[in-house]
Amino acid sequence: MAPFSAFVLFAVFWFMTLFIILPLRLTTQGEAGTTVKGTLESAPENPQLKRRFLLTTVVALVLWGIAVAIITSGWITMDDVDLFRRFGGPTG
Repeated sequence: MAPFSAFVLFAVFWFMTLFIILPLRLTTQGEAGTTVKGTLESAPENPQLKRRFLLTTVVALVLWGIAVAIITSGWITMDDVDLFRRFGGPTG
């Protein structure tokens, strides 16, 4: 796997993980009863972004490592996922 491909794959895993982790255990200002003037009630009371970014990075690294291991080992190849034989793999 080329380094740029590995970086792009990590970025995809990181952002997908971030969008899953962001709403977990979120307390809104409306739920807490401490709405700051000029913000919506649905705004987070204490977003803890540093903690969430760290957790996102750790989870994404684990998932990315598994994906890279599978890709580089050859356990799953393009021939396995090419259902319409567009890449000229073996027929059969």
